[in-house]
Amino acid sequence: MLLDDSFQIRIATSDDRNSIIHLLKQLAQWMKDNEINQWQFLLAGGDDAEIAQAIENNETYVVMKDNDLAATFTVSTIQSDWDRELWGEDNSSNSLYLHRLGIDLNYMKIGVGRAILSWIESNFQGEVEYVKLDCVADNMKLNHFYKNNGFELVGVTDGFNKYQKKLDP
Repeated sequence: MLLDDSFQIRIATSDDRNSIIHLLKQLAQWMKDNEINQWQFLLAGGDDAEIAQAIENNETYVVMKDNDLAATFTVSTIQSDWDRELWGEDNSSNSLYLHRLGIDLNYMKIGVGRAILSWIESNFQGEVEYVKLDCVADNMKLNHFYKNNGFELVGVTDGFNKYQKKLDP
């Protein structure tokens, strides 16, 4: 259950692709308008192909409230080029990498983000040892969000804070 029974998490399908890209670009524009240095590359189509590939690979999820796309996120045990650049090579498969956690503006500040992190933890517990993610170091609100949800800051690379959370076995 997520928040209440009207919210559901499921693996994204190719039919969700345009809605997911639209949501992420909408969030990127909102961040740009609010002088938050995060995701601006999405506005010019950066990551569109990677987003589509993650959907095809069944690594992207959607959070639906009735028929509305409330949020999306991508998780993978396989490192992307970006993960290897930030974290170094990891062939252990004991980490789950979280990317593009985006919440529709209409669903912010009601606990959707916290519920997603809790869902990831409970659904991948026993499969991986760590959930890892990165965010822009100067995005203070986002950094506080991850710290308040039990993620530990483990380093900074090229202006990106690296967080991880150890899952119970």
